[in-house]
Amino acid sequence: MSLDPAIAARLKRNDAGLIAAVAQEKSTGDVLMMAWMDDEALARTLATRQGTYYSRSRQQYWVKGETSGHTQYVHEVRLDCDGDTILLIVDQEGAACHIGTHTCFDTDVLLPAD
Repeated sequence: MSLDPAIAARLKRNDAGLIAAVAQEKSTGDVLMMAWMDDEALARTLATRQGTYYSRSRQQYWVKGETSGHTQYVHEVRLDCDGDTILLIVDQEGAACHIGTHTCFDTDVLLPAD
């Protein structure tokens, strides 16, 4: 599967050819997780509406929920103004974080809210 060349031209990838992808829950606005995508992962996500990412440690693609059942249905995909981060607006089924929590961003608070 290949990414539309017009979309690919807008992306600014890191030295490994990857771009940061942040998943945000549509219903709550919660930031759920951050993962990496390359052109293929983004093309798969756009084609299937399932959050598909690239694992740097395993050097392979993974579909969110493929083994856990905690799936992501992708409603929107947005590109930031610099072209170096993707935002996915998703419906999250089950936990988003690999440690079993709803979001990966609920464990440590470095600066409390005002």
